[in-house]
Amino acid sequence: MTPDLKILVWTVVLAFVEVLVAVLGAQVGLGPLAGNRDEVPPLTGFAGRATRAHRNMMESLPLFIALVLVAQIAGKTSAMTLLGAHLFFWGRLAHWLIYLAGIPWLRTLAWLVSVVGMILIFRELI
Repeated sequence: MTPDLKILVWTVVLAFVEVLVAVLGAQVGLGPLAGNRDEVPPLTGFAGRATRAHRNMMESLPLFIALVLVAQIAGKTSAMTLLGAHLFFWGRLAHWLIYLAGIPWLRTLAWLVSVVGMILIFRELI
């Protein structure tokens, strides 16, 4: 497995951990979580931040997966795509932790690091 794909796998692991934390943090009881969630109250505090952070990851993850896989298939992996993958992973990890801590502007900076990572991969493909 190439280093870029290894980072992709670890990013998927991070997304899975994020959803586990969001579910465990949603202190609404097992019944509402196992049901249709029609009557679940809005999540606030840590639980709300964990859920929003995970949703944000789910918005970015498909784009990252597509870029890494296209780079692999096209034979365009390089030190730059690996740097981009690292920036995405570490930026997303920082984004998640900072989001959980409730620090807004620093969270945005971490998100921006992950976006720069995707841009670096994209640049190698054009």
